[in-house]
Amino acid sequence: MAYLLAMPRWFNTAGPCEPADHYMLPALRRLPEVQHLIDQRSYFVVHAPRQVGKTTALLSLARELTHEGRHVAVLVSMEVGAGFPQDIGAAEAAVLQSWRAAARAQLPSEALPPAFPEVPPGSRISAALEAWAVAVAPRPLVVFLDEIDALRGDVLVSVLRQLRDGYRNRPGHFPSSLALVGLRDVRDYKVDATAHDRLGTSSPFNIKVESLTLRNFTRDEVADLYQQHTEDTGQTFLQEAVDRAYYWSQGQPWLVNALARQMVERLVPERGQPLTVAHVDAAKELLLRRQDTHLDSLAERLREPRVRRIIEPMLAGLTLGDVAEDDLRFVQDLGLVRMAATGGLEIANPLYREVIPRVLANTAVASLPPLTSAPWLRADGRLDMERLMEAFLAFWRQHGQPLLGTAPYHEVAPHLVLMAFLHRVANGGGTLEREYAIGTGRMDLCLRHGPDTLAFELKVWRDGEKDPLAEGLAQLDGYLSGLGLDTGWLVIFDRRGGQPPIAERTHASRAVTPAGRQVSVVRA
Repeated sequence: MAYLLAMPRWFNTAGPCEPADHYMLPALRRLPEVQHLIDQRSYFVVHAPRQVGKTTALLSLARELTHEGRHVAVLVSMEVGAGFPQDIGAAEAAVLQSWRAAARAQLPSEALPPAFPEVPPGSRISAALEAWAVAVAPRPLVVFLDEIDALRGDVLVSVLRQLRDGYRNRPGHFPSSLALVGLRDVRDYKVDATAHDRLGTSSPFNIKVESLTLRNFTRDEVADLYQQHTEDTGQTFLQEAVDRAYYWSQGQPWLVNALARQMVERLVPERGQPLTVAHVDAAKELLLRRQDTHLDSLAERLREPRVRRIIEPMLAGLTLGDVAEDDLRFVQDLGLVRMAATGGLEIANPLYREVIPRVLANTAVASLPPLTSAPWLRADGRLDMERLMEAFLAFWRQHGQPLLGTAPYHEVAPHLVLMAFLHRVANGGGTLEREYAIGTGRMDLCLRHGPDTLAFELKVWRDGEKDPLAEGLAQLDGYLSGLGLDTGWLVIFDRRGGQPPIAERTHASRAVTPAGRQVSVVRA
């Protein structure tokens, strides 16, 4: 008789995690409050950015609760109802059909829902939940409604009102505990199917007790997750590699898994070889070049006006100005930015900080003429800094003006075009790292190519401002000091009106920083 061998687990980057297949952390570790809320028969909200593990955590919790025997718990999705924004009856029918499939996949036969009552549109969700709660009694029914914020308009409001109406009949005739699960909190759900109007209040779901969010992994949790791979395969992650993975991801679960997956499946499939910092950095570069679904979906958001109003000034180092509170919440809910521990808005993690300007520079990169040689490389493969300067000046004089029009963010158009050029240099065997922050009036770039490192301080000279040379030299000093370098480039983009064409005004000179460093100054 043949027996199937157990398949090894792997790092999951698509869909909910399954304990038998994937490395994963305990469900309640990042949602410790949920058990208490369920015990109190509470209705609550769980909201967090995409790909942080909401569905995985609550699906796992539902299975645990049912297995313990005190509850019947299930995670069902509302997403299919989004296809019928103007037809409540059709949306309800699609949702209830998907619930039956989810229940069959998750629950034992005695906990499956009965035939749902035939009732008029606008009451089918509450009638189905009532019938289900009665059928599984005396065990209380616990329901997690995933993707609730996929619904829009009248369908959304109808569902919320049905839940509120049935709430008073729990636990015997309605779910004892229920959670709305989605990207945003209730007050930020869309009311209109086409516009940006929001509920602006928890009503018509004013029965919620708490709004919870799912935090990222801690550094120790990243280590725990990676240790599962070591226990299964014998392949170790060096502590420095775990630290580096946490640095790039800041514990964002999809990134933590995606970095590990690239390392163990593509870069180092030999299980006897340990995983190092260099492997983490190489995995990061692979993710940036591939722009898998998660990163690609974030990139698509960058062109939305309400996202651009936040991200563009951050890239340019400007203050946000008069930005709507809802826009701030929206971009944080997407997981693109976060409030720093010391105050102020920052990009959510260093990997997103890399991918955002790279995505925005894609059009400029695609617009460049084919590269026939790399004149900035010496015969030994090292960077020739003088030739690199000559190549950049020639590039900027010839291509700067037309390429500025390809950049989607006007305030940082020259930064993006410069990065398009530097990506060509980096793609020959290096990396390009970026740093930027609100209110600093600057962007820092670091080009690493083999043993060579070149730092760039980027400044913009706008109408009504003084020449940023002195400020830029002082800022470049600080940046070079942090990198342990003695020289670098200060690039000043002149965006004032009435200036000569780029081809005529672009030039380079030498200058001395306040700390006495000899640096290059490029005016473009």
